[in-house]
Amino acid sequence: MKKVELIQVEHDIKVGDLCGSFEPNIKEDCIFMYEGEPVGFFITKISGKLEKFIEIANNEFRSDRVPKSIMARASGVEQYSTIIGSVPPKPHLRRPYPSISSVHNTKSARVFIKSMLAACREAENVLKEILPEQYEKQVKLIEEYVPEKYRLGKCFTSSINNYNISAPFHRDTANIKGCVNVIITKKKNATGGDLHVPDYNATMNSSDNSMLVYPAWRNVHGVTPIVPTSEGGYRNSLVFYPLASFKGKK
Repeated sequence: MKKVELIQVEHDIKVGDLCGSFEPNIKEDCIFMYEGEPVGFFITKISGKLEKFIEIANNEFRSDRVPKSIMARASGVEQYSTIIGSVPPKPHLRRPYPSISSVHNTKSARVFIKSMLAACREAENVLKEILPEQYEKQVKLIEEYVPEKYRLGKCFTSSINNYNISAPFHRDTANIKGCVNVIITKKKNATGGDLHVPDYNATMNSSDNSMLVYPAWRNVHGVTPIVPTSEGGYRNSLVFYPLASFKGKK
């Protein structure tokens, strides 16, 4: 697989800024290198069991069988999300302890949850195949930071589906440092929804069935505007991530 060296560039983008449109410049399978070390990778099209489970999960998520958090419409586009796996403590909501997403208690969401868990396992296999050292490192970090009951697979704690959500620039500061996120995109009749990392002027082409593996805690990043090109067009990102909020909760 081709290696792409990430080179730091100057920019004035800050956390909270809206992400504008950037033309993708990462369009082929590659491994991201930083100072000579692999830090992530990009695959233009997943295949096999992973593709199958992601297709099922995406279809279930878009149905009325899965509970969702509805967001305000942006330019008339539906926006919603669903979290599964572990949820960190939220003292401001009078819940100073971690929990498991309530979606797991919804009977109609069982197929969605099973397909997401299966997709998680397959995504971990891809990570292990392409970046075996990162995989082993992440397994050890999860074992150190996360009690078994709060783990999602071997490498993560949680997962979120983000439907038509163009995130402003942010950094995933709650993640376990040294770990990576997995972002798999489902897209139909829509443009945009590409992840932009201004530190390296890198924009990943989030095409349908693409897979991005990246340490989201490391850099500020945002998602470019999502524009449906016909009725029903959408972009859904299925994300697996490792939170650090469970250490000491054994």
